[in-house]
Amino acid sequence: MYKTVEIGYHPKASDMAAAIEHAANELAAQGHRVVSFSVTGSAKAIVLAERESDDACTGKDIHHEY
Repeated sequence: MYKTVEIGYHPKASDMAAAIEHAANELAAQGHRVVSFSVTGSAKAIVLAERESDDACTGKDIHHEY
């Protein structure tokens, strides 16, 4: 099962890196592994993560803004 997380506007690279790291650590605590992420031209990012076991997933994408 895959999950996406949107990272809000962070125009400074160091702030964006910290927000992505925070999201990745939260996802890991929930049993997910970050597969990929993309930073958009509008200084936002999308993180894609997966869970190896579908047992605890609801099947809904969850949107968090960091």
